[in-house]
Amino acid sequence: MIVVVEASVAVKWFIAEDNANDALELLGKNYELHAPDLLFLEVDNVLCKLIRRGLLSEEEGFDIHNKILAFPIRSYPSQNFREEAFHMAIGTKRSVYDCLYLALAEALDGRLVTADGKFFQALGNSPQRNRMLWVGDLLGS
Repeated sequence: MIVVVEASVAVKWFIAEDNANDALELLGKNYELHAPDLLFLEVDNVLCKLIRRGLLSEEEGFDIHNKILAFPIRSYPSQNFREEAFHMAIGTKRSVYDCLYLALAEALDGRLVTADGKFFQALGNSPQRNRMLWVGDLLGS
C-alpha cells in the first residue's frame, strides 16, 4: 500500500507517545512510505519543542534528526504540490502544511496516515477523507 507519512506519525517512531506502536507498524510491514520534503522540517520542529520543554536532550534530538534520514521514505519537493495543497487548504479550512501531505497522497493514489486528531476529525465530511487513515487503524488496513 502506498502511504504518505505525516510528521505526527514519524515522530512516534522515536518518541513513546499514544499510538507509537501503531506508527511502528508502518516500518514492519510492506508499506511504501512517501512524504513531502516538509516532513523532515516538521519533525525537526517537534524535536526542538521537546528539547525546549526538557522532554528530550539535545543529544537525543540530534540523534533523531540524523536517523530519520535513513528511514525508507521517498521524499518529494513540496513545491510540486503547492498549488493543489493551497486549493485544498481553502476548501477544507485546514493548513497548507497539512494539505500538502494530502495532495501528495492524492497524486500517488495512496493514503495519508495521520496521528493528528484535529486534522483527521476536521476532514470527516470532506471528499478528501477517503485518502486518510488514522494511525491506530493500520492493523485493520
